[in-house]
Amino acid sequence: MEQPTGVDWTVIILTCQYKDSVHIFQRELEVRQKREQIPPGTLLLAVEDPETRVGSGGATLNALLVAAEHLSARAGFTVVTADVLHSARILILHMGRDFPFDDCGRAFTCLPVENLQAPVEAVVCNLDSLLDIMSHRGFVLDIYYQGSEAEIQRCARPDGRVPLVSGVAFFSVETAEHLLATHVSPPLDACTYMGLDSGARPVQLSLFFDILLCMARNVSREDFLVGQPPEMGQGDSDIAGYLQAARTELWRELRNQPLTMAYVPDGSYSYMTSSASEFMCSLTCPGAPRARVVHSRVEEPELLGAGSSVVSCLLEGPVHLGAGSVLQHCHLQGPVHIGPGCLVSGLDTAQCEALHGLELRDLVLQGHHVRLHGAPGRVFTVVGRLDSWERQGTRTYLNMSWSEFFQKTGIRDWDLWDPDTPPAERCLLSARLFPVLHPSRALGPQDMLWMLDPQEDGGKALRAWRACWRLSWEQLQPCLDRAATLASRRDLFFRQALRKARHVLEARQDLSLHPLIQAAVQEGCPGPLLAMLDQVAAGAGDPGVAARALACVADVLGCMAEGQGGLRSGPAANPGWMRPFSYLECGDLVGGVQALAQERDKWLSRPALLVRAARHYEGAGQILIRQAVMSAQNFVSTEPAELPAPGQWVVAECPARVDFSGGWSDTPPLAYELGGAVLGLAVRVDGRRPIGARARRIPEPELWLAVGPRQDKMAMKIVCWSLDDLQDYCQPHAPGALLKATFICAGIVHVGSKLSLREQLLHTFGGGFELHTWSELPHGSGLGTSSILAGAALAALQRAAGRVVGTEALIHAVLHLEQVLTTGGGWQDQVGGLMPGIKVGRSRAQLPLKVEVEEITVPEGFVQKLNDHLLLVYTGKTRLARNLLQDVLRSWYARLPAVVQNAHSLVRHTEECAEAFRQGSLPLLGQCLTSYWEQKKLMAPGCEPLAVRRMMDVLAPHVHGQSLAGAGGGGFLYLLTKEPRQKEALEAVLAKTEGLGNYSIHLVEVDTQGLSLQLLGGETST
Repeated sequence: MEQPTGVDWTVIILTCQYKDSVHIFQRELEVRQKREQIPPGTLLLAVEDPETRVGSGGATLNALLVAAEHLSARAGFTVVTADVLHSARILILHMGRDFPFDDCGRAFTCLPVENLQAPVEAVVCNLDSLLDIMSHRGFVLDIYYQGSEAEIQRCARPDGRVPLVSGVAFFSVETAEHLLATHVSPPLDACTYMGLDSGARPVQLSLFFDILLCMARNVSREDFLVGQPPEMGQGDSDIAGYLQAARTELWRELRNQPLTMAYVPDGSYSYMTSSASEFMCSLTCPGAPRARVVHSRVEEPELLGAGSSVVSCLLEGPVHLGAGSVLQHCHLQGPVHIGPGCLVSGLDTAQCEALHGLELRDLVLQGHHVRLHGAPGRVFTVVGRLDSWERQGTRTYLNMSWSEFFQKTGIRDWDLWDPDTPPAERCLLSARLFPVLHPSRALGPQDMLWMLDPQEDGGKALRAWRACWRLSWEQLQPCLDRAATLASRRDLFFRQALRKARHVLEARQDLSLHPLIQAAVQEGCPGPLLAMLDQVAAGAGDPGVAARALACVADVLGCMAEGQGGLRSGPAANPGWMRPFSYLECGDLVGGVQALAQERDKWLSRPALLVRAARHYEGAGQILIRQAVMSAQNFVSTEPAELPAPGQWVVAECPARVDFSGGWSDTPPLAYELGGAVLGLAVRVDGRRPIGARARRIPEPELWLAVGPRQDKMAMKIVCWSLDDLQDYCQPHAPGALLKATFICAGIVHVGSKLSLREQLLHTFGGGFELHTWSELPHGSGLGTSSILAGAALAALQRAAGRVVGTEALIHAVLHLEQVLTTGGGWQDQVGGLMPGIKVGRSRAQLPLKVEVEEITVPEGFVQKLNDHLLLVYTGKTRLARNLLQDVLRSWYARLPAVVQNAHSLVRHTEECAEAFRQGSLPLLGQCLTSYWEQKKLMAPGCEPLAVRRMMDVLAPHVHGQSLAGAGGGGFLYLLTKEPRQKEALEAVLAKTEGLGNYSIHLVEVDTQGLSLQLLGGETST
């Protein structure tokens, strides 16, 4: 996930009141750092409050001390020094007191927010952005807690609004130094672990009503010293004198520090109170027509009521959720009916039976993980939505008075409280309502839900409830197993995420699984993810789905390597992987995926092996892509023609191509998953058609191959006497591999035949063939040379064999040949070079892969105008398209949102570019080129060498637009100049620029002929 720009925190501290929770929350912080939600250099600390009730002020002072101590040690000091605060940015987050609706506290409550582009995401608050919108800054005069009407009126602004404290406080370095200094001053030292370790008596301080209040301008020393923070509550008056001494020290140290506030005019602040109604309101959208579903998999979403919310859940079958209700961290199997106004959390399939036949209404039902005397267990609690958690609140339970509850259930007050418990203390917090252990069976929701509608069962449910060991809510809190709670939530999160990910793959959705892959690896559970991907790949009827699943496996393995082990791109032909590859080549997808998984298990021990395994999974995906593209063979056909005489040459000549928009969208699998559209021009370079091939029959039953310049004497020559000489046809770097693949794809030679090469040639043609290919363009030109060369070779060879191939059939034949050759690649090159003029090639998002071509009609005279303004500049840099291609395919299969959006833009931009050609507007075409180059760079980062960037910057004032040809990375740069015939002028401009290397400028013109075939001694055909 991209880290928002903002504060790079030096330290982030999370304070918590339970010692047993410190290591649990420390791990949660570290997991978020691994997910890149927290900068890697930030020091993370989970800190236990020195005492259970030191207050927010005491917790702040202790946290500041711990941060300063760690930073001092980092800096090499042997004592705590405030000097480290000058260069530090410290974020202190308080867990606060127990929260009745989440066992892990307010800090780890899941909010109903999700990035719909990914199954896994996080919410990040950018404090810089918050501060940017603040205005109306001024000094604080006083701070009120539940102020009187007169006090509130004094705070009212002209619009009648009253500023509310938001809970965010910023301490300057000077103020933080003064606050830190108090940690050695009794009795404030008792707020820190150092003071308590020294035997000091604990003291409770409030952040706002002790530390900050003493800095407010209208607060007098006398009023401050005798006041008490609201956090003390009643019954704490015996320590008032001790608190007064602490406040005296605060006044002395902090009084001269200015306290200012920043008012956000139209802001809002949601305080997470202990009111179930308010909490549920913050999780739902009252009045919304639909439910809010976040990080969840719901099989029947139509059963979710309006304005309801489902967060981190897996709902299978008919699960009805009433309007305004909330489900969190639940795995439910229907039929389940949850009525309106309910909060249900922490239930799984084992508890679903207890819900059958019930319709809950206005209730809070929670499942808790507990540890009782070291033994793990499950406890279930039910309270009413309207019940109060305050000691002095409304005395109700299950939304009814205690007397009504006693009468309805048969429970008596002595079941819940000791006889000597004062009436004022008899409240929901202290009532022993909740069974935590049954003498003979496991507990379930039914041990609480019977109270909703007691049956005429002779008191059986009541007796079972009384037989249980029961705890009050207050007694239950220290028993909560937060480690088990977070582990259970993590397990459920990944369970629903895997279901969602499986649906994303099988439904061919353009959602990225990359965040899920990172989360699964970083949290130590890649196994279930790999198993799911294996199942999807093996069960896919679509090679595109299977290939994407295998690419995701490669991403998991790459992520497991944690950036070590080498580059992701590399060879993928280790002998250990040949058996699974052979299954895939034979079409046995299930056997291939199983064999891949078996081999994978041998490569998981260290990063280098993981990276190599990832490369082989990408190689397996390439096999499936190849099989999908092979479907283009459905559109290859030939017509019989007169067989040329032996020795008569058939010569094919072709222009190069220049792509003006849409490149990459023609590349499999984008070509058949997204659908491609590319606008290209057939062009002559310096007046010549630079690509060609010639073929003829020879009397010897052999294949004579020549690769190189058109002059036969300088060509590299190869003779194939047997089928063994052709076996390296699928190794692109082998000498003459393209020509060998041409013979195989043309059907002239069958490498799997029992007949020898000599027998095949004599039987069908009475002799052999000579085939010679050439290109006058440098290697890696970006002008589509290799694909156009394949088309020329196929056309010449087929004609020499007495067959004619139409140009559209030839386009698909080249697709097939490049898959046989294993170079892959798209269709834009052969469309651009084999078809004449200006045209748009398109392929639909479907298989079999079919390419359709539309000629673009331009205004009269515009082609000549274009010729006058179009130039090619050879950059002197060799293009490395292979590596670029691997990176693009990896990004596409990961469905990275930026890549998906850019791919759609490429297709859309092609239609806009076609319209610019129809209008004959050079400035519009220049804009198209500029946009296109930016799209190419987004698609393949690294395709713009520094020397090329320097050259483009120098040329920018003289051109409407410019782009590197093809995939970029080097080769030719093509320009649309503002003035006509600018070759000499631009040569002079570049000559004055240092460090450009061996560049050259070439004339270019639109070719209106395309592929031409000529039988020497006969007429030319096109």
